[in-house]
Parts: sequence; structure tokens; C-alpha cells
Amino acid sequence: MHRGLTGRYLPSVAGGVSCRAFVPAPLPPEPALAMDDKLQDRLAKAHLALGRLDGISTLLPDAQLFLYSYVRKEAVMSSQIEGTQSSLSDLMIYEMEGVPGVPMDDVQEVSCYVRALNLGVQRIREGHPITIRLVLELHEALMTHGRGTHRRPGAFRQNQVWIGGHRADEAALVPPPANQIADCCCDFERFLNDEPATTAPVIKAALAHVQFETIHPFMDGNGRLGRLLIPLILVQAGILSEPLLYLSVFFKRHRQVYYEHLQNVRLTGDWESWLLFFVDAIADTANHAVVTAQSLNALLIEDKRRLSELGRLAGSANQVLEALFHHPIANIAALHRETGLAQATIGKVLELLENQLGIVQELTGNRRNRVFAYSAYVALLNSGQLSWRERQ
Repeated sequence: MHRGLTGRYLPSVAGGVSCRAFVPAPLPPEPALAMDDKLQDRLAKAHLALGRLDGISTLLPDAQLFLYSYVRKEAVMSSQIEGTQSSLSDLMIYEMEGVPGVPMDDVQEVSCYVRALNLGVQRIREGHPITIRLVLELHEALMTHGRGTHRRPGAFRQNQVWIGGHRADEAALVPPPANQIADCCCDFERFLNDEPATTAPVIKAALAHVQFETIHPFMDGNGRLGRLLIPLILVQAGILSEPLLYLSVFFKRHRQVYYEHLQNVRLTGDWESWLLFFVDAIADTANHAVVTAQSLNALLIEDKRRLSELGRLAGSANQVLEALFHHPIANIAALHRETGLAQATIGKVLELLENQLGIVQELTGNRRNRVFAYSAYVALLNSGQLSWRERQ
């Protein structure tokens, strides 16, 4: 449905250039969403996929093992969209207190995403609603390290910015002036908390994502925080028990269509076309996550079966493999802390897992301070990852 412009323009100045800043109207849309049969059908498929995703604990012996790595995969993907070059391996090595193979700022930014997401889930489980106060807290966590530390972490921007184009009067979007952000965010908070009317969680997540991207309240980190809010809204609503829905890869893969939908909402009020795209993103992403979980479970079962070839070290190897399923990139010291096995025993097991069974791979090439990867596990996690070209 084309409702016309979903906001108003105000005169502003950015970069010394006069421009028109766009201030979005409060949610929900008016007139109300037209939930035709096509949209209802695809929304139902998204809900079905979310149900399978939420049942992931039945697919794995410990869903937290999958959550640890899957959250980190999303942190890498979301940060790569913003231009970092850090990989999943870099992040896990950094968290293990190893030395990352990329600039420190990159891997710290990714680590901050993990910290912000975990903080958001913690606050929700403590009974806190999603408020602007929480959004500011998450932004501060997101921008604690890396390149954003000087861009007002945890505070609204105080100047006019623009998106796209080399000058503001030719930009794709000039978001609200700084003096309008607080009012926009107050309206946004009311919508998130079902004032004045209740909005179904998936629809709420879809509408809220566009609104947050349009308000663009911070100097930096808006994209990452806008994507992070999607799983948090679904966790708060009880649709997901864990924050396992991450749309970064889908949005990046279809980025031109994604940007067109965001702009069409602003200019024409066509929320329904955006919703179709959004629920398709949910269904595709959730179904892929379930397949990944099933594949990881099958991998662990098969690799455990192969350990019988190691004779008297099979029991110790089983403990090491379980530890690698928790943290698929680790050094001997980390595996010692996890298993309690002697470091000499772990070293022997890793050599057998690498040279005899091909289950692990040493990453550094060093004789000391070696780092090992559960290579097939990492490959499965990376199976939906963006190629180098897609990240550009």
C-alpha cells in the first residue's frame, strides 16, 4: 500500500550544505497494515521457521555450545558489513588471548558486538523492557573498543549527518536533526512497548528496524545496533528463548533490494513490501540455522565414533573433542582449563586428531603457542558466510 511520505522534512545544514532532514512519523503506520493473503502466508512460514529455530535445543546435546559460536558468527557478519575484515577465527583467537591476524580495532569491534548482544539478553531476562535507556547502554557496550570510541558511545549524536552521496543535498537520506532525536526516540520506545496498541512481535521487529535506521540516532554503530535489536525484540516477546536469529548475511546479500525497501517505506509508505522481504529473510535465515545445527550435531556424532581408532587415548580424545565443540578454536592451555587433562596428554591427542584423523588443524605453524581449530566445525559455521566480493 502506498500511503505517501511517512514523515516530514525539516530544513537543516550538514557539512556546511543546506539540506532537508527527514523526520519519520511515529509507529504504527497509518492507515493500518494491509495483511493480505500473500503476506499472511509468508508470515506464517516465518513463524514456522522461528518455531523450528527455537526448538534447536532438541537437536543438540547442549544448545549453549551452538549459541556460543553462532552468536560470534553473526558478530563477524554484522561488523563486516560495516567494513571490518575480522574473521570468526580471529575473534575466537582474540577471546582466547591469542594474537589476532587483523588490526586490533577490527577484532575488538566484533568482540564488542558479542558483549552488547549478551548484555541485551541479560537485561531482558532481568525483566527490563527495551527502552531508550537500554538502547543507550547497548550502544555504549558496542562502542567501548575499536574505531568508535571517540564517536560518543552511549550518547545521541549532536550534529547533522547524512547517508549516501558525497554531500548532504544529494544524499539518499538525511536523518532527523539532532534536536529531534529525543522526541523520535520517545515515540520509538512507546511503540516497542505496545503503546498505544499492541503489535505482533515479528511485525514489531520489522517496523522497528526501519524506524531505527531512519532515526539514525548515533554517530556510529547504527547499523549494527539496528540489526541487534531484531533478535532482542523476539527474545523479549518469547518467540525465541535464545538470540539465534541474525539477518546480516541476508540483508547484505540482497543489499540493493534492502536499501530500496527502506527508502520506499520513507517515500511512499509501502510497509507491506518491506514486510514481505523481512519475513522471507526470517524464514531463510532461521531454516539455514536449523540445518547448520543439525549438521554440527551429525559432525560431532561421527567424529566421536572415529575416536575409537585412537586406542587408549580415545577417552582423553573424547574430552578434548567435547571441549573443541564448546570452543572450536583453542590452544593447549585453554583445553587444559576446560578438560583438566595434562597438557602433555592434550598435545598427544591433538597430534593424533590432526595427523591421523584429520579432525583438527593447527593454525599458526609455530612449534610453541600453537592454536588448533576444529576445522570441519568452523567450516560449517562459515558455510553461509559472505564471500570477499559480497563484503565489499
